[in-house]
Amino acid sequence: MKEWFVCKIKYQKQDEKGSVKNVNEPYLVDAMSYTEAEARIYEELSKLIQGEFIVSNISKSNISDVFFYDDADIWHKCKITYSVADDESGKEKKITNYMLVSAANVQEAYDRIHQSLNNMLVTFRVPSIIESPIVEIFPYVSEADREPEIPENLKSMDEMEDQE
Repeated sequence: MKEWFVCKIKYQKQDEKGSVKNVNEPYLVDAMSYTEAEARIYEELSKLIQGEFIVSNISKSNISDVFFYDDADIWHKCKITYSVADDESGKEKKITNYMLVSAANVQEAYDRIHQSLNNMLVTFRVPSIIESPIVEIFPYVSEADREPEIPENLKSMDEMEDQE
C-alpha cells in the first residue's frame, strides 16, 4: 500500500511581474518513511527549483489513491464513502477514503473519479470534492521502470531505428 506524505517547501519565487516573494507550497510524495520522503523531495525539487529551498514540514497524508490525467494540472481532493458489512458483528460499517484526481474543474473531477472507480464492487458516494493546494505529485518509480539516461555522445535505439 502506498504511503503519501505532504511536504511543504519554502523558497523565493519570482512572479510574472518580476517581483520575488516567499512562498510555502505543498507537494505530495510517495515514500515509505519521513526520511525517504525528505530525501525524495530534495532530489525531485532540486531539478525544478532554482536557488535555495527548505522543507518546512512533512506530514502523513490521508490520501489513499491518486488518479493523474495529462490534460489537467489542478488537483482535486475527493471524499469517497461506501458501506461494507463487518465480518464479526454483521453490522454495516461506513468507510471513508480520500483520493486526488487531476481535472480542470470540480465537475470534471467528479466525472473522472467515477470513471476511475467504476470497477468497485460496492456502491460509493462522493460527498465532497475540493480543489487541493498540492502543486505537484511525485509517485514512487522503481529503478527498473525509469527511463535510462543516455549520454550526449550516444543515441538511443529508437533514434538509430529512425535513421534507417
